[in-house]
Order: sequence, then C-alpha cells, then structure tokens
Amino acid sequence: MIEIVPIAEVSNDAVEQLLDRAFGTDRHGRTAYRIRDGMPALPALSFAALDAGALIATIQCWPILFTGDDGDLVSLVMVGPVAVEPARQRDGIGRMLMRHALETADARGEADALMLIGDPEYYSRFFGFSAERTGGWRLPGPVERTRLLSRGDRVPAGAGALGPRVLA
Repeated sequence: MIEIVPIAEVSNDAVEQLLDRAFGTDRHGRTAYRIRDGMPALPALSFAALDAGALIATIQCWPILFTGDDGDLVSLVMVGPVAVEPARQRDGIGRMLMRHALETADARGEADALMLIGDPEYYSRFFGFSAERTGGWRLPGPVERTRLLSRGDRVPAGAGALGPRVLA
C-alpha cells in the first residue's frame, strides 16, 4: 500500500537520488530550477510517496514571485517537480501525489495562484492547468511556451517576470 507523507519525513539525499534517476543529473540547469533558485520547497505542500517504507515518488512546491511590468507583485506557488521512480512511472503514483498536493493547497487557501512547467495535455486534462494567462511571462531561461501552465483565480495574465519569492 502506498503511503503519502510530508517530504520532511524522507532524507534529502534520498529525494535528490530519486530526482537524479527521474530527471537526470543535469537537471539543475533547467529553467524550472532557475525560477526557484535558492528557495526551499514549501514543507506544507511537498510530499513523498512510500511503498513498504521505500521512497517511490515525490512532489515539491515552491514559493515564487511574478513581478508584473505594471508593478504588481503576485505570489505564486510553483508545482513540481513530480518525480516517480522510473520503474513505477506508469502506476498513477504521480497523479496521486499531484492530486494530494492540490487538495492540500486548496484546503490551506493556497490554490488560487499555481503554475508549473509540464505537459499541457496531461496537466490540463487531469488538473485544469492551461497556458491561457502565461503568454506574457518571462523566465530566467528557455521554455516551450505551451508547457508554461497556470491555474487559479489570482494568476496574473499580463506581462512580467518569474523568480524566487523570499518568505517572511
């Protein structure tokens, strides 16, 4: 039976090793990492999936900031990465973790300004993310515009830049 626990209950080394297996050791140079550079993941929205005590998947969420060209500052939560042990990637574990993180964000009142970089068909179909509002966003690196997705009533639709958000 798969158990979902706060990611803080799993060693950081185990999480990093899983991320390496799922995404490769060169993952740190990707745009998603640069958006959240230097920020710790949000503990209340980051989870691990365990099967018989073994780590098989994680999801992490990050505090980021949209700085609008009009001067507006909008706090967002960047969802992901969702990392699943390669041998278990077609078992629905990632979807289960994503659903759990989104339900937790909703219960905490933090689901109104979410974004991620991912497969538009998958995240639209199962979780309601779209690229409708992200066309004017600038990122600290390259991204396929169709993969820059958002969800929530407070997601800004104008032009601006994404970057880390310092928590008070």
